[in-house]
Amino acid sequence: MEKFEKVTGIAAPMPLVNIDTDMIIPKGFLKTIKRTGLGVHAFDEMRYDRQGNENPDFVLNKPQYREAQILVVGDNFGCGSSREHAPWALADFGIKVIISTSFADIFYNNSFKNGMLPIVLPQEQVDILMKDAEKGSNARMTVDLENQEITTSEGETIKFDVDAFKKHCLLEGLDDIGLTLEKAAAIDSFETQMHQARPWV
Repeated sequence: MEKFEKVTGIAAPMPLVNIDTDMIIPKGFLKTIKRTGLGVHAFDEMRYDRQGNENPDFVLNKPQYREAQILVVGDNFGCGSSREHAPWALADFGIKVIISTSFADIFYNNSFKNGMLPIVLPQEQVDILMKDAEKGSNARMTVDLENQEITTSEGETIKFDVDAFKKHCLLEGLDDIGLTLEKAAAIDSFETQMHQARPWV
């Protein structure tokens, strides 16, 4: 997993509430166990019509938001089923940060494990960032994980909270496998001791 330190990029406004995991990645695309290749299907039913043509009214299809790395979204983002394909799809699309007033717990935790930073803020601060995002590609936000702050295109700074352990994992680029490998020396030592104590095992 890539290390996450600071993101400066375009923020796309998605004020809809209760965007569930089926809206993020419909069930028809859950056959794969690969984390890559799902970005093209992110928000598929909102992004395309039945013939597969892009919906020009959908925010991520608009020219100014095609390269968005930050989403400013409505309340209760990522609700519904626990499919990990949802954060896979968003990460593969290029999303690094999602800002909302609340997230479904499983989606929230899965986001960290897939290198994305979900940020919870009060409604009034989300409203400020939503308005900033509505300015389009000329209005770039900066999200600084180390200092736990968001800077709007006009230089306004908003602080955010994040769990210390999750912050450490993102800064160091550690997913569950990476965390285990950090203990590789201790694991090897234990295995050696066990083999000496119980060679028949």
